[in-house]
Amino acid sequence: MAAKKDPALPDIAVRPPNLPEMWHSTVNWFSIHALQILVAVGVGVVIYLTLATLRQFGSRLNGKPGDTLGLPHVIGRAIARTTHFFMALVAARLVVSYANPPQMVLKTVIFLFTIAAVFQAAIWAREIILGLIERKTVGDEGHGETLANAMGLIRVLVTFGLFAIAAVVVLDNLGVNVTGLVAGLGIGGIAIGLAAQGIFSDLFAALSIIFDKPFRRGEVITYDQTTARVEKIGLKSTRLRAMTGEKKVISNANLLQKEITSLHTLEQRRVTFSLGIIYQTPDEKADTIPSILKHIVEGEGFHFVNAGLVRFGASSLDFELNFDVPDPDRHDYFQSRHRVGLAIWQRFKAEGIEFAYPTQTSFTAAPDGRTIMPYPDADPVDERARRFT
Repeated sequence: MAAKKDPALPDIAVRPPNLPEMWHSTVNWFSIHALQILVAVGVGVVIYLTLATLRQFGSRLNGKPGDTLGLPHVIGRAIARTTHFFMALVAARLVVSYANPPQMVLKTVIFLFTIAAVFQAAIWAREIILGLIERKTVGDEGHGETLANAMGLIRVLVTFGLFAIAAVVVLDNLGVNVTGLVAGLGIGGIAIGLAAQGIFSDLFAALSIIFDKPFRRGEVITYDQTTARVEKIGLKSTRLRAMTGEKKVISNANLLQKEITSLHTLEQRRVTFSLGIIYQTPDEKADTIPSILKHIVEGEGFHFVNAGLVRFGASSLDFELNFDVPDPDRHDYFQSRHRVGLAIWQRFKAEGIEFAYPTQTSFTAAPDGRTIMPYPDADPVDERARRFT
């Protein structure tokens, strides 16, 4: 029993390709348009050689490894990545119409040219994006290992993203319905982002540290109550060495949320000492304390700022000393403060200047308010009587 034909369907006869017929039409095309074909091939070769020359010029513009990476170098590197397949298809697309080819040959050339152009545009875009990123971070010797790891990951993400877009564009040109594919990729990307949001947060924080450069490896920074030297900036966390010797590890995202003070750019760092001496210190010695402190600071090789009496404490005369440590990244700040403090203690001991400590004196009084001794007066004892007692 023969199957009934659906009247809603167009009457299209689906036949397998007739190879003898295709061969015959191609031979006829070559025999009829031989001159046009030869001219088209010649022009196509010239176009290809011209594009190859431009590609070679891009390679020269790219320069040698280690050269300063500027915008011309980025463009040159992108041009140098032009594929031979794309150049051949460009030449074929420009000359194919002149030779009056069969419809099947023309469609094939246009189809291949579309694929080559889309993927070549993705390659150019990838090289330009990566080149601009590398140009942003050029000369950053403090992030060498981190930058290498980050660039590897960035290269994978950029390549995947661009070639995925290129594949969608090619499929769309082929007449494939890509709406569902794009929606699926979007939903999948959102799911992956939500599942790994902590990792991506630290990763983008690491990229922010590399590109924005709030600090570099080897710098001394202060955050919260911690002062430490940056030892390594990783993709997930930053490792620091505290001034007291402990190793600190903090996630990049958490670190960037804090207020960071970098001590690397300081030409000098201010040190403040608070000194308290007893009230019984003679006036002339108290008056010489600022000059003594200046002599100590300058003797240790630091810059004296000022020193003097600042307040009358509960149990001490309070003096304050300010001096600057030059090049704090080379001079250890804490060791410098230790040296000066020890020198002050030794000099004050030699001068007979006593440091104050919390003291309290109690006085006794009679009912009428007069100050009295806390014990009754005693008669003096005769020395001779004491000897015989």
